Amino acid sequence: MVANKVKMEDEDSLDVQFWLSQPASARIAELTRLRHEYYIWLIGEFPSQMEKTVMRRKI
Repeated sequence: MVANKVKMEDEDSLDVQFWLSQPASARIAELTRLRHEYYIWLIGEFPSQMEKTVMRRKI
């Protein structure tokens, strides 16, 4: 196990760098896992259906 000491203000940029270095499939898998855990914590179960909503930001 390796531990690195970082300043709190540098932590966000390190997180962004880490996730940008991961393949899209790994990022989506982690998002799905976190969403699943959140719904179980929030309502005690994962919904059988979810509404699909996609929003694009104007650049």
